[in-house]
Amino acid sequence: MNSVIFAGGTGRRLWPLSRKASPKQFEPIIGERSTVQLAFDRVASQHDPDKIFVSTNERYVGMLQEQLPELADENFIGEPARRDLAAAVGLAMVHVRNRSGDDEPVAIIWGDNYMTEPGTFHELLAAAETILLEDKAEIVFIGETPRFANDNLGWIELGQEQGKVDSRAFYGFRSWIYRPPLEECRRMFEEGGYVWNTGYFVTTPGFVLEAYKRYQPAMWKDLMRIGEGLTAGEYRERLRELYPHLAVESFDDAVVRHISPDDAVVLHGHMGWSDPGTLYALKEAIDP
Repeated sequence: MNSVIFAGGTGRRLWPLSRKASPKQFEPIIGERSTVQLAFDRVASQHDPDKIFVSTNERYVGMLQEQLPELADENFIGEPARRDLAAAVGLAMVHVRNRSGDDEPVAIIWGDNYMTEPGTFHELLAAAETILLEDKAEIVFIGETPRFANDNLGWIELGQEQGKVDSRAFYGFRSWIYRPPLEECRRMFEEGGYVWNTGYFVTTPGFVLEAYKRYQPAMWKDLMRIGEGLTAGEYRERLRELYPHLAVESFDDAVVRHISPDDAVVLHGHMGWSDPGTLYALKEAIDP
């Protein structure tokens, strides 16, 4: 299984601890390693580093190469311009498909999160890979079992249990709820059937790029031209020519909202996951 760690944000919600020259994911906010190094450690403990990619802005590639010397230079995907996550995820999928083909599972992971129970994370990734390889879904969303009624996060509404991988249940996908009001969070937390949305998911490059072709055809066309440059020896030229003109759109709006619930399932567990993107969230991660 491949993994892509996204580490291109500027961490504005955590300024002044996070700065444009060195965003929060590159700083040792918790412990002696940065959150992007911790994200790499969690994946590299279970998977070959050759299968791990890091997506970031070009200005941060050198910094990341210093922090992650285990990765080959070609595993860093530098964006020449900020175009939001639809473009970034599409470019990453082009790289992964070029390396491993359409059908090998790939995990999408964010480099600015914190986690206290990586063993559960590993179990969820392994279960998601099995679900995809057994054709039980096209995409697996990974949630955190909620610890409290958190109104700083998005939530996922679960459907009925669809089956188990070993002893790990997976569920149908019903809906996203983006940062609901506190009273709504309290209701969902008390009722159950909802989990925190970590933004992690496991799918295949072929499934994602087919969604771009269907729902974002102009972006898909340019991504394919960039991808062709990887084998034609023209990657840098095409990337600099085409990428800065891709639409500025979130991945959720461009792709995720179009995904049929029939193609998706949800796994969740107690990973001790948090997104220390604000001082409040940072305090909760350090002192839960």
